[in-house]
Amino acid sequence: MVEAAGLRAPRRACVGFAVAILMFCASSHPEAPASPEKVESTTLRQLYAGPPPTWPAPELDAGVAFVEFGERPRKAPPTERTRALAALGKQLFFDPSLSRDGTVACSHCHDPARGWSDGRPVSAGVGGLRGRRNAPSLFGLDHAGLWGWTGRTTDLRAQLAAPLFDPLEMANEDIAAVARSLDRSPGYREAFSRRFPEAEGVTIEGIGEALEAYLAGIDETTRFDAFLAGDKAALSDIEITGLHLFRTKARCANCHFGPRLSDGFFHNLRLSFFGEPAEDRGRYDVTGRLEDVGRFRTPSLRQVVRTAPYMHNGLFADLRGVINLYDRGGGEVWARNAGEAANPLNPHAQRLSPHIRKLGLSDDEKAALLAFLSTL
Repeated sequence: MVEAAGLRAPRRACVGFAVAILMFCASSHPEAPASPEKVESTTLRQLYAGPPPTWPAPELDAGVAFVEFGERPRKAPPTERTRALAALGKQLFFDPSLSRDGTVACSHCHDPARGWSDGRPVSAGVGGLRGRRNAPSLFGLDHAGLWGWTGRTTDLRAQLAAPLFDPLEMANEDIAAVARSLDRSPGYREAFSRRFPEAEGVTIEGIGEALEAYLAGIDETTRFDAFLAGDKAALSDIEITGLHLFRTKARCANCHFGPRLSDGFFHNLRLSFFGEPAEDRGRYDVTGRLEDVGRFRTPSLRQVVRTAPYMHNGLFADLRGVINLYDRGGGEVWARNAGEAANPLNPHAQRLSPHIRKLGLSDDEKAALLAFLSTL
C-alpha cells in the first residue's frame, strides 16, 4: 500500500499487494527489539504524578481542538422512573423476539462478554445476512453526539431503534410489526402502558428511550480512570511510557482525547477499499460531500482492548495490527486503470487525513503503547 501515482497493475496484483501489506501491518517483530529513545520511566512517573492539566503538553497538529484527558462526566443518581426504564430496556436488548424471525436480539451484535461488540469483522443479522461494518462497542454511547461509523444520525434513540428495521439486521417491516410482536407478551403490554401512559401502545420512541436508559449504565471503571482520579499506582512504568507516547510521538492525541478518548470527527485512513468489491465510501454516503469519501468516525477508545476486531470493517484482529497501520502512515487507495483514475471520487478517496503520517516507532515503543491501550 504505497501511495498511488498514476495507473496500477491489474486487480490480482493489487489485491495480492494489499494482502501482503495488511499482513505486514498485523505482524509484530519481537525477535529484534529496538531500544527506544525515551525519558527514563522514573522521570515520566514524576511528570505524570499530578492531575492531567499538569502533564507534559501533547504534540498536536495545528487546529486540533484538544480537550485534556479527564474522568467521565458524573451522572445524576437514577430516579425510580429511569430505573424502571432501564429494566425494560435490558429486557428488550436481550430479546430475540424483536427481530422478524425471532432469532436476533440486540445482544447478538453487542455482546457484553465481548466489550459490547460481537467479535466478528462484520455482523450478521436475520437469516445470517452479513452487514457491511464492524459492530461498534456501546461503551460511552450516551456521550457520543453522532452515532455509527458514518454519523448517520444525531438522535440516539433513533439510532438505537434503527437495527429493528435494517434488512441486514433485525429486518422488521415497520413499527407495527414490532408492536405486534411485543403485544403478544402481556408483560410488555403492561410495561409500556405503565412507563409511557401518554402513548397508545408500543412506540419507536418508547423503545429507544428504554434502550437508552439501559445502555447509559453499562460503562465500567478502568485502571486509567483510577489513574486519572489520583491512584498513580494504577499504571505500571511501561504503561506510563505508553501514555507519554500516546500524547507525543505516536500522535494518538490528535484524534483521541477528552473523557471519551475521541474527537467525534471523521477521518480518512485510506481503508475504504475504494474501487474494490469491499468498497465503503463512509461518511460520503450520508452527506454526499466529496471531502467525506472514505471518512469514518473516530471511535472511543474506552475498553478498546475488549472490542476486537478493529476498524470499520473489522480488518485487524488485534491492536498490534492497528498500531502497525498507524506506524506505517495509514492504508492505501490506488487506481488500476484509466477508468478508475478518471473517477471523480478517486482523488478524494486517496486524500489521507493530515493527522496520519509515518511514525518510526520501535518495537519497544509499540509494546509500551499497547500496554497503555490495555488500561483504557
